[in-house]
Amino acid sequence: MELYEQHPEMAHTFIDTHTHLYDEAFAGEEDSAVERAVAAGVTTMIVPDIDSATREAMFSFTDRHPGVTFPCLGLHPTEVGKDWKEELSGMEKFMDRKIWAIGEIGMDLYWSEEFVKEQQEVFRIQLEMAARMDLPVIIHSRESTKIILDILSECRHLALRGVMHAYSGSIESYRELEKVGDWYVGIGGVLTYKKAKIAETVRDIPLDRILLETDSPYLTPVPFRGKRNESSYIPYIAEKLAAIKGIDIEEVAEVTSGNAVKLFRL
Repeated sequence: MELYEQHPEMAHTFIDTHTHLYDEAFAGEEDSAVERAVAAGVTTMIVPDIDSATREAMFSFTDRHPGVTFPCLGLHPTEVGKDWKEELSGMEKFMDRKIWAIGEIGMDLYWSEEFVKEQQEVFRIQLEMAARMDLPVIIHSRESTKIILDILSECRHLALRGVMHAYSGSIESYRELEKVGDWYVGIGGVLTYKKAKIAETVRDIPLDRILLETDSPYLTPVPFRGKRNESSYIPYIAEKLAAIKGIDIEEVAEVTSGNAVKLFRL
């Protein structure tokens, strides 16, 4: 691609801190998607968990790409329902696996408010799990910023660290987030969209608090918006972030990758 031809130095410099390349959207193409990412300089990928229905596929995928893909363990808030206790207990048999974070976890009131209380309890339980295991957390927050911040404030004694995935909040929300732990924000394809509010907010967020992510197969950056997202598109997000910050893409690569290495202890 033209971007990579213009920036050959980008190879081996990027980390995608949130990708679901094991998703059914990649059925039969998971391995080639990894190859494309590595060729684009995205040689490390953090792979969040969703629930029991996809967990085996996730670990099978990451087992095929050791040293490149790094699995996590967690129950996604949209999958919290009447069977949430069974879902959590089902995670126990994977506790002997090497994982790099608890996630993705959190709150989602966009799709449904039916299990709000259950989502909060599951979130707290998994935050405590992360603290016990000395692991970072990957937080999904949609239409739930205040609840998330309140819970994190209540859990400050756990000395948590992690990333607010797909961050879309205001700079004021970021300032509140700073007060409740050691937190980074995940910035992805939305940054490249016209009129995206995060493009203004990110100007005031220090680069040493930013992680790059795709959330593939979702939130595809320009110029591929409307198509399936994948980890190889990270450089397009980095290029936009560099333009907004008025810095070189090399600095974006170096600092954001360093942030990821530090947070996930890669």
